[in-house]
Amino acid sequence: MDRATNAHPYDAVLLLSFGGPEGPDDVLPFLENVTRGRGIPKERLAEVGAHYHLFGGVSPINEQNRTLLAALRADFAAQGLDLPVYWGNRNWAPYLTDTLREMVADGRRRILALVTSAYASYSGCRQYREDLAAALATLEEEGRELPRVDKLRLYYNHPGFLTTVTEGVLAALAELPEEVRRGAHLAFTTHSIPDAAADVSGPPPAHGPGGAYVAQHLDAAGYVAGAVREATGVDYPWELVYQSRSGAPHVPWLEPDIVDHLRGLPGKGASAVVMIPIGFVSDHMEVRFDLDTEAMEAAKEIGLPAVRSATVGADPRFVAAVRDLVLERAATERGERPGRAALGDLGPSHDVCPAGCCQGRVAKPAAAGADSPFA
Repeated sequence: MDRATNAHPYDAVLLLSFGGPEGPDDVLPFLENVTRGRGIPKERLAEVGAHYHLFGGVSPINEQNRTLLAALRADFAAQGLDLPVYWGNRNWAPYLTDTLREMVADGRRRILALVTSAYASYSGCRQYREDLAAALATLEEEGRELPRVDKLRLYYNHPGFLTTVTEGVLAALAELPEEVRRGAHLAFTTHSIPDAAADVSGPPPAHGPGGAYVAQHLDAAGYVAGAVREATGVDYPWELVYQSRSGAPHVPWLEPDIVDHLRGLPGKGASAVVMIPIGFVSDHMEVRFDLDTEAMEAAKEIGLPAVRSATVGADPRFVAAVRDLVLERAATERGERPGRAALGDLGPSHDVCPAGCCQGRVAKPAAAGADSPFA
């Protein structure tokens, strides 16, 4: 068996995601799941829930994960890769613990998890590892045989991710009227997180202002901006901006906010803007509401032509990138030294998260890392 079809020692892939409501009655219970233990008042939950009700109480993320799940299965089958793909969520059905029970019942003992977050951070990496540890602990309490679960390396700079983002930007630029296209600015946007969480993202001791979270986004955005310049011959000004802040006003979060950024663009000579959700894998609620609704309304108010580029979603290039990452990790686990594709300046990320990587405010067990209690 050659490397193109050899997934040994893995016998399954787990698509691990955030989850979302699938009807109006799901919205409040879902938000309670998301914010459990954080003391968020019900009035704030109702305010956020109103965003979902604009879309019939349905988050697009679950349907997008079904599409990605089907695309991964089809790609694996077409390439002769005999590796089943399962799906589990953090905050809504199908819940992670239930999916792991199913996998164990199916005889899966060596699982490789794909998290639908491409960058280093507590909420985007370590919290999923904590979820895995909690699910495994539940299975252990039930007397089940525990599988070993590993996690794919961060893929923010894999060619299949960044070339797909780049093509999305080029397509979005083409949507702008020709008379404003050359003067457009590129706004690379991602989820804002508290400054304190950003500063400790990534493995210690390489922490500092913004940590790995900001450094990785800047590296990815810089690569895409350069690729767009090479493709178009135009050096479009660009900036990394943030969205979807949800914390208390007195706690510093990463800035500038996308809406504030848009309002300042005319003063910088911008004739148009392309919003690029480089921090997101699919067009879920933070994209559909915060960008397609709020940010677009702000751009319209100030008379700034605006378009939004596509996320990678289930694009065949991204799906092929996942397959490449699976085979790369499998080869590494077999003791081989496979090529590790990466664009930009930071190089490929680690396979195994070091102890203390992306540490949260409260220390909790985290699986699929050097400090896993389920090694």
